[in-house]
Amino acid sequence: MIPLVLASASPARLATLRAAGVEPSVVVSGVEESHVTGLAPADLALRLAELKCAAVAAEVGAAGRLVLGCDSVLDLDGVALGKPEHPDEAVRRWQAMRGRSGVLHTGHCLRDTAADRQATATGSTVVHFADVSDAEIAAYVDSGEPLEVAGAFTIDGLGGAFVTRIEGDHHNVVGLSLPLLRDLMSELGYSWTDLWSRRER
Repeated sequence: MIPLVLASASPARLATLRAAGVEPSVVVSGVEESHVTGLAPADLALRLAELKCAAVAAEVGAAGRLVLGCDSVLDLDGVALGKPEHPDEAVRRWQAMRGRSGVLHTGHCLRDTAADRQATATGSTVVHFADVSDAEIAAYVDSGEPLEVAGAFTIDGLGGAFVTRIEGDHHNVVGLSLPLLRDLMSELGYSWTDLWSRRER
């Protein structure tokens, strides 16, 4: 088993890895996302993933670990939407999103600390939103969930009922594409199964 460090505080990313047989350690990067500006949504997602990965890789050192940084951004009409800063913004966001579609970009950066090599890629999934009512928006924002996630929605939580369909990888919308991570592992010379935790039989 290759030790994996997840450079993210996201419970959804951690749960996704655990469900896939991977038990990473978690080190939060502390990267200030608001300082990165002027990039297209997909480029922004990847740049933030790279910065988070680099910060944590520098912290854990060259100890033969793989460090994974991820960041998600919703692209709506070419505008990058991260986490809403306050409830009113989340309400306006959903009023603009309802009945429409956007593209959820998740940047992935995987670094091999021992070899000082990394592989990067961005997963993009089209998300179609339901034509939710003002009352549903108010209740959803009041739950607090939209304030904690990129794009002000989840597909694996309370917001799942407000997503009518997607085009692409479901895991990417949660915040971490398992097929894409498998490809990055291969690019660095590892097998996806190298990450699997040993389980009692």
